[in-house]
Amino acid sequence: MKEFKVNKKRYSITALASLIILSLVVVAFATVRDDEEVPVAEIVPLSVEFALPVYKKITMWDEYTGRFEASSRSEVRARVSGFLEEVNFNAGEYVKKGEVLFVIDQRPFIIELNQVKANYTQALASLKTAQDNYTRIESLRETGALSTEEYDRRKQALVHAEASIQFAQAKIDNAKLNLEFTKVRAPISGLVSRDRVNAGNLVDGGSANSTLLTTIVSTSPIHFYFTGSESEHLKYVRLALDGKRGSIRSQGFPIKIKLADEKFFLHNAKMDFVDNEIDRQSGTIESRAILQNADRLLEPGMFGKARLISSDEHEAIMIPDEIIGTNQSFRYVYILGKNNVVISKTVTLGPLHTNGLRIIKDGLSSRDKVITNNIQKISPGITVSPKEIQIKENSEEETKATARTE
Repeated sequence: MKEFKVNKKRYSITALASLIILSLVVVAFATVRDDEEVPVAEIVPLSVEFALPVYKKITMWDEYTGRFEASSRSEVRARVSGFLEEVNFNAGEYVKKGEVLFVIDQRPFIIELNQVKANYTQALASLKTAQDNYTRIESLRETGALSTEEYDRRKQALVHAEASIQFAQAKIDNAKLNLEFTKVRAPISGLVSRDRVNAGNLVDGGSANSTLLTTIVSTSPIHFYFTGSESEHLKYVRLALDGKRGSIRSQGFPIKIKLADEKFFLHNAKMDFVDNEIDRQSGTIESRAILQNADRLLEPGMFGKARLISSDEHEAIMIPDEIIGTNQSFRYVYILGKNNVVISKTVTLGPLHTNGLRIIKDGLSSRDKVITNNIQKISPGITVSPKEIQIKENSEEETKATARTE
């Protein structure tokens, strides 16, 4: 009976506490007047930055993909045949014109030179005899003691001996030249490839099928070849005829080039050749630019992109590349509309300008307020809290510095 009484007492205390709490709640609601509303939490608009597009006079550029080629390239071949005795260079090093790269066994050529020198000595002796014989009969001819036939025979012998001297001298010159050719020298200055033939092997020389020993390429300066269409070529010619830009056939027409791992066009070049006809099969024309390449960064065979002036000076709209969004095949930007509502605009992109900004061909006006941050957090139709900024343009030096660090 005691246990039942304890539980009943606890139950009474719990019921009393619940009743008090309920009363307090009722009193609290009763104190609110009928005309008052319960406050609701406000949604704070997202803060964004916006700017007017850069609007200024610029010059447009066209881009072409091309390949670097050596300004000079030489295949090193022997001019005489023989066994290769020495290789006097390291593969891939820079060699100067005239340096001895290979040496062919000289002994057979020294022997040949000694032989022709001996023949020359014999020819000299024969000439001396012929001269003495002719001198003795010269006085006899005036007295009539010598027949005309004998006189003519000795005179012809003298002429033959003189010709033999010239022939023997030519043999000596040829033997000396062959001996000199045993030292295969660099025909141009440049970077040498590996040795295609090792010492101890027989090489063939002096013919169209002579053994290829190595190759040398001159890369300072270096050439850059690219092709353009017939319509683009006509555009450049008409611009030149209208006086809006220089002729691409003129020496020194400036272009810029970038490499496969570069974001910006950092290398200055000059046009030095445009082909004399349109290729009938491809409908393109080949052009060439020349670069100094003093640091030898560029190698033959590398790909690159060339950029050259394609228009006269005109007004253009430009914005940062990173604020342009992509929706499948469309490009768009967010702009600030009335009452700070976000609007999406489809744009047509042009090339990247030298100031680091993207040229907008269509879709924007110079008065549009372009949103420049929080692009991933906003969408069309939402209200934002805007703050105006200015778009920064990079100078040419800043553009180069940025490209080197990326």
